[in-house]
Amino acid sequence: MSVDDVEHERATAERATTVRAATALTAPAGAPMDELDAMRRPGSDGEHALQRRLGTVHRAERFYDEQVLDRLNDRMREFVGRQEMFFLATSDRHGECDSTFRAGPPGFLRVFDDKTLAYPEYRGNGVLASLGNIEENPHLGILLIDFMRDRIGLHINGRARVVADAEMRAAHPDLPVDPVPGRRAVVWVEVTVEEAYIHCAKHIPHLQKVPNQRRHAAPAGAPGTGTDAGTRADAGTRTDAGTGSGVGDGDGNGSVNGAPADRDRDWGTDDVKRKGGDFFGAAADVREGRRAPVTVREQEQDDAPARGPVPPRPEEWQREAERVLARARERAPEGAGQPFSGWFR
Repeated sequence: MSVDDVEHERATAERATTVRAATALTAPAGAPMDELDAMRRPGSDGEHALQRRLGTVHRAERFYDEQVLDRLNDRMREFVGRQEMFFLATSDRHGECDSTFRAGPPGFLRVFDDKTLAYPEYRGNGVLASLGNIEENPHLGILLIDFMRDRIGLHINGRARVVADAEMRAAHPDLPVDPVPGRRAVVWVEVTVEEAYIHCAKHIPHLQKVPNQRRHAAPAGAPGTGTDAGTRADAGTRTDAGTGSGVGDGDGNGSVNGAPADRDRDWGTDDVKRKGGDFFGAAADVREGRRAPVTVREQEQDDAPARGPVPPRPEEWQREAERVLARARERAPEGAGQPFSGWFR
């Protein structure tokens, strides 16, 4: 056993003694050990069960003891303050999940103290999926990854609430007003930190920013570019890990924290092409009749009781008929005289 292992065992034993004394005041008498264990360990019952099944309990406990905090320490706060993007996970009250991406100038994810941070929600597509989830279920997860300098990540899990811009500025009068109109907060999301821990570096790629530049024109007919020859490539992926997916000059007139405003992202634009166009061809499927818009299908279902059931489309009817025929063939007794060939033949 190494010196580190001995030290870890000693620290774990001391911590267990302290925790047992603390939980003795709150735990119900006669509570099973597994229940007591869950009360004093981070993480879910599911991860604890898998740790026992896969034999990783010792490694997991070492990670919990050494890396999982219930607040942001000084190094974490400094790390958060210079990041330009993060990934956000939320779910609704049913547990249906959504993951998304947020970006802004360094410091857009504001750290107020070791237990509180907040980020602005800019004008978007109007769906408000993440905010809607937070209204139903305040739990969220934030993952920040520094691809360019430290190649390290930070997880922050906590509880969130949606705050109006005026209320946030009344509580924090020193909040700067971003000079770029598309980066003005519609609302804020305030997060109370419950867990903060490292995301290891071993699988994080090293990326570099590229100079601000327009994308080159794409071939006619490329996804999201339309059919006219020479159409600009308004949708695509940059190698600049610090930017979003928009292109264009924006207003480019201000600065943030002394740095020139980003002229390569169209913050807050409603221009369809500059937001990415129909890069994945979903709108084309509707336009060319390969699928019905979601809102039309929902309206058909809403209207169904008043006007009777919605008749199936021909291709749906054919699939259902083939399914019924296949089941009838499977159920036909062996040696039956004439094979079943359908009702309409």
